[in-house]
Amino acid sequence: MHYDFVPISERKPLKWPNGKRLAVILTTNFEYWDPVRDTPKPYYPGGPSIVGGDLPGNVYDNANYTWREYGQRVGVWRMFDIFDAEGVPSSCTINAKMALERPQVVQAALDRNWEIVAHNYVQSELLTDNMFDEDAEREVIRATLKVYEEFCGYKAKGWLSSSLRSTLNTIDILAEEGLFFICDLLNDDQPYMVKTRSGKPMVSVSYTSEVNDFSFLRQGLGAEGGLQMFKEQFDWLYAESETTGKFMNVGLHPHVIGQPYRIRALRDFIRYAKQFDDVWFATREEIAAWYMQNHASHIEVD
Repeated sequence: MHYDFVPISERKPLKWPNGKRLAVILTTNFEYWDPVRDTPKPYYPGGPSIVGGDLPGNVYDNANYTWREYGQRVGVWRMFDIFDAEGVPSSCTINAKMALERPQVVQAALDRNWEIVAHNYVQSELLTDNMFDEDAEREVIRATLKVYEEFCGYKAKGWLSSSLRSTLNTIDILAEEGLFFICDLLNDDQPYMVKTRSGKPMVSVSYTSEVNDFSFLRQGLGAEGGLQMFKEQFDWLYAESETTGKFMNVGLHPHVIGQPYRIRALRDFIRYAKQFDDVWFATREEIAAWYMQNHASHIEVD
């Protein structure tokens, strides 16, 4: 894969459909962790832990496993209640094993007609484990997509890698497997086209590691601090979007934002953003499909 370096100062104005100005993507990550893995190497959970110290993969880490499981048992349902009450959708990413082991969560999103984005087979397995074995990487991707299609009843359109740890082959493989948008590239506030070796189209719709509830943990934020982070990002992007459309992604994890003392930050941010008539609560597929048809008016591709 390859993408051109086109700084935002060299692009034409981006005009979202229906006169919208700023697209807001509320991403809820449905992730699954095996209690143990068959390896003495340190267990990599694909995200921060609540109790420090690395245990071998074949040793059960009760504190961190059950802390994360809180999101599946309780936190995500608290989030569903808020999204339902506020009348906005979430763009959900799923590890394949969530569909296999926690089907009630994924089914609840499907019942709401929310977007589902493929997100690796299991959270603790990285595509970079297969950096030098493309066939093995393709096997992981195909296994993920197989479970996705069997559970959801349709094929996946987009992909987010666990921990955003993709390889130099990932996007090419995804295009060859029929997907057309990728979330791994953290380098923009606008979509752009990525070139693939097959020539099949791929749109980057960036995820974020910044405006993310993990910042509550890393920066010691409470509900007010987290809400301020969300609003600061929104206000600045909204001001910039007067001349060219932008998107704002919010990364959410049920075991983090779903805690009672944090959840108000999500609810109050949604209420704040809803005050703006020209804000588009979008899915990644909507953005990617629209951009594929309109990218030439934004960034000319050689």
